[in-house]
Amino acid sequence: MTDTQWMARAIALAAKGRYSTEPNPAVGCVLVKDGELVGEGWHRQAGSPHAEVHALAMAGEKASGATAYVTLEPCAHHGRTPPCAEALVKAGVAKVIAAMVDPNPRVAGKGLAILEAAGIETEQGLLESDARALNPGFIKKMESGLPFVRLKLAASLDGRTALKNGQSKWITGVDARADVQRLRALSGAIITGAGTVLSDEPSLNVRPAQFPDPYPLDEIRQPLRVVLDRRQRLGSDNGFFQVPGPTWVVSHHNDHRDFPDHVEKHKLPEEGFLKALLKALPVNSVLVEAGAELAGAFLAEGLVDELVLYLAPTLMGSLSRGLVDLPLFTEMGQAPRFKIKDCRMVGEDLRLTLEV
Repeated sequence: MTDTQWMARAIALAAKGRYSTEPNPAVGCVLVKDGELVGEGWHRQAGSPHAEVHALAMAGEKASGATAYVTLEPCAHHGRTPPCAEALVKAGVAKVIAAMVDPNPRVAGKGLAILEAAGIETEQGLLESDARALNPGFIKKMESGLPFVRLKLAASLDGRTALKNGQSKWITGVDARADVQRLRALSGAIITGAGTVLSDEPSLNVRPAQFPDPYPLDEIRQPLRVVLDRRQRLGSDNGFFQVPGPTWVVSHHNDHRDFPDHVEKHKLPEEGFLKALLKALPVNSVLVEAGAELAGAFLAEGLVDELVLYLAPTLMGSLSRGLVDLPLFTEMGQAPRFKIKDCRMVGEDLRLTLEV
């Protein structure tokens, strides 16, 4: 096998952690000696051993003189686990090929420097675009301080999300709704608005019974659920707050309401509210599942990185509710445009993935 093929294997391994490593990146590692695989591993959960540690444990003494293919530069700092760069040095590997340099300022070349100082040959940049695609949230958070924001919408062919009377269950089919479970599992937090909670009482958690991927369901991390209730319209008896798991309720004012113990209350200034919220969230990736007003606000403020739109093969008519509320445009050049990254059928529905 070639270097490219070994790195591709490491990237495939890293993807196994895509639903469980937040807020850490998904990372894979392959150890090869004399053309043979001697060890491999991937990072499973934050706080657990990194990919390199699993691969070294599998290789044992065979790691000496091996080449390590790693999807992300080995870490150089002491966190909840020791530095992987030092573990590779101790194991006596001969060469390390990293797909990309770690954007974390605490690493950012320091891991490769430790290896080089120990006389280990290093390379970086092999299949870098594939490696970056593994961790868009981690990379954006490290480079900008803001999480990667994915906006999920579902509509009829004529861009409608609910009938005039508010009825919306169900526009899309079972397969599309199951696919949303995958988007939730990819996210560190899910944001919605008080209006959606009042009208739909959604759970906004990951439900294993509906999960579409073959994945160890006990490893899937439940996202932080965040509801924006700027006018404090929600009561603690709402079903949304009875769902277990970390939950935030966020408003502009001091909040004197009583909520269950797993619910935290947060106050943020009205000016720049959404951007301040994103900065405050302790996550790398966010999924917005909300109504037309909040969805439009995220788009209008330029805070959306990716739009996932499910289109159902039905028409709901001009009196039904629209997809997003946006400012009045007087010229076509003012309207936001998107690049289609992916287009595929999910059951009977069409799923468009668009880059803003």
